[in-house]
Amino acid sequence: MIDTIIFDFGDIFINLDKQATIDGLKKLGLSEWNNNLDQLNIKFETGNITAEEFISGFQKEIPNASAKEILNAWNAVLLDFPLYRLEFLQMLSEKYRLFLLSNTDSIHIKTFEHKTGVSFYSDFYQCFEKVYFSFEIGMRKPNHEAYTYIINKHELSPKRTLFVDDKIENTNAAAELGLQVWNLQVGKEDVVDLFDKKII
Repeated sequence: MIDTIIFDFGDIFINLDKQATIDGLKKLGLSEWNNNLDQLNIKFETGNITAEEFISGFQKEIPNASAKEILNAWNAVLLDFPLYRLEFLQMLSEKYRLFLLSNTDSIHIKTFEHKTGVSFYSDFYQCFEKVYFSFEIGMRKPNHEAYTYIINKHELSPKRTLFVDDKIENTNAAAELGLQVWNLQVGKEDVVDLFDKKII
């Protein structure tokens, strides 16, 4: 019997267009996404560098781009957050313990909050017992420590906890720790289909 659900954020609640960011950066002169940028992103997502250091890291790869241009390209990934998903979440919060665990950075969260407004994002955050962003806790999925941190802190039972994420490596890692999982297929499934999946 599931009594707790841990949700991812991007492409579960807020729609994303990852290609828009890549296209935006290429227009600014980036030849291709590389290992340096991977490492830069991981450092930023785990709160090990500031937003300014992150942007300047990009400027080393695309020196002719301004900080504002890089910021706009970086934020192009963020699309809409449909109201029906928030309403579904609010209904769930009356029946289950809910948590959010997202690999994200301070720029994206600040932009999300600015775009949706205080009323909307406050209603969203209030659905959860606790919201965990990787840049705040210094841990990210699929590292086991990100999951065990929440499990231990809130004394969760893995077998009674469902983890929902669109990335297979993240749900695989959760399953290794004994959590129930739903690897949501973006474009084919929606978080509001949860009860149709017969997992809870």
